[in-house]
Order: sequence, then C-alpha cells, then structure tokens
Amino acid sequence: MTVSRAVRTLATGLYFGEGPRWHDGRLWFSDFHARTVSSLGMDGTVRVELELDDWPSGLGWMPDGSLLVVKMHAREVWRRWPDGRFALHADIRAHTAHLANDMVVDGQGRAYVGNFGFDLDGELVARGPEAVLADHPTANIACIAPDGSVSVAAEGMSFPNGMVITPDGKTLIAGETLGGRLTAFDLAADGTLSNRRIWAQTWPHIPDGICLDAEGAVWIADPLAPQCVRIAQGGEVLEVVETGGLNCFACMLGGEDGRDLFMMLAPTSVAEIAKREPLGTIAVARVDVARAGLP
Repeated sequence: MTVSRAVRTLATGLYFGEGPRWHDGRLWFSDFHARTVSSLGMDGTVRVELELDDWPSGLGWMPDGSLLVVKMHAREVWRRWPDGRFALHADIRAHTAHLANDMVVDGQGRAYVGNFGFDLDGELVARGPEAVLADHPTANIACIAPDGSVSVAAEGMSFPNGMVITPDGKTLIAGETLGGRLTAFDLAADGTLSNRRIWAQTWPHIPDGICLDAEGAVWIADPLAPQCVRIAQGGEVLEVVETGGLNCFACMLGGEDGRDLFMMLAPTSVAEIAKREPLGTIAVARVDVARAGLP
C-alpha cells in the first residue's frame, strides 16, 4: 500500500549515487561518475571522503574499521585502513563479468560482491528493458575472505545486486534485479552460502539496492519507478514511498534512531546519459520501523 510520507531532498548535485551506508553518524555513499566516496550529514553537508580512478560502488567496513570499496571497471575491492593507507584488497575478475557492483560485509570482515554479468547499458539500449528482463546472462556472487582470498559463493544469479545479512548473521538475502525477486541463503560460520530459496517475488517491482528493518521486512529501491517499496517475506507489499519524478536506485535506513529512509535518486542509470550532468539527489523520509542487520 502507498503511505503518504513527507519526502525531502537532503542533497543534490550527484551524478549517480549508490551504495548508501549509515556509519558513524553520517550517510556514506558512492557517486559513480564523480568517482568519489562521500558522506552526508543530516544537515545536508557533503564531505568527500575518497577520490578514485574508477567508478566506486558497494561500501562496507571490516571489524578493524577498514573501509572496503568496490571498483566497478577493475572488478577489484580496495581497502582503506584506519591509518589512511589505500590498497588492493582483492581481485575478483576471475569470478565476475563486465562490472562489479554492490557489496555487503559481514561481522567477520567477509565481503560478498555482485556483478553485472554482461553489458547492461548496451543491451538496454539495443533491446529495451522488457527483452533484457526476459533473457540475460547470469552472474556469480563472489566471496572475499578477510585475508583477500576469493571464491564463488553463489552461481546463476540474475544480476545479483543489493544484499543484506540478518541480525543473527545466519541469513543473507540478495536482490536479483533482473529476476524480480529476493533470494535468501543460509550463511554458515565459515562464510559459505547454502539452501538457496526465493524469499520474495517482487515483480512488478525489481530490487536494486536494499536494506533490512527490525521487523524483518526488506526495503527495495525500484530502478524502473520513482518509488521505494517495503516487502515482507513471501512478497506482500507492505508500503510504497513515492519519490517524485526521479527513479530510486538504492536505499538505506539510518539516522539517530534508524528510522530515516535514505533514497538515492536519478533520472537514469544509463551511464552515457547520467554522466553528462549531475541531476541525482538524495531524499529522506521518516518511517515506522528502524534498521536491522547489515549493512
């Protein structure tokens, strides 16, 4: 159901914002085409935290406070230590295709990273969204151990994108954007994923970035519509927050009490258009249930 919530713009001037994470009292996020990782205060002040030579995407923190950042084109994950050193953490090219994407980091410092699997922008332009949704190559979720070694955690995913880990650390839920579903796995103590199952069919909404709340529902950013959608296990739509004229590509719960829903908005995800002009924004709405789990 659609609930009338006040949605306000907190920041403007982004090219394409992704990977929002609430950390140390600020919203951290990537901007693909600015090639920056920045943080945002609730007063709207933006601070550039890191400049890269690639498009950044997924973000996460290890137990020692190190920041992990996905480099999309290189298909690498880089690590900024608390002392400021910034170096390669893991090369995931052998287990991924085209562009690396979103990431979640567990409590032990393992990182789970998705990837496009194919040239999404090119296929969208050539064939259109409906054809791409109906027929596309699948991709892996890569797992990076704390020491930087890489393995395949899951295969055959339809564009693995946003991921969350439940508060008990025993379940990982991944958005399969082109499958129109949320898929759950049992997460073992050694980091392996098993017992793959559909957590929720989300179609006609499709999941891009996602976040988890304290009632076990998942908020999904719907990249084909100007809305953010709260979904229960099994697929019931609990709430729809309308975002205005811009589509929603990622979301995160945060704020002082965990009840601020941050939404990364942009006119399009097609890079050749999005990089021309910084028309992306970050919007926020107050919701009833606080964040839970990771990220």
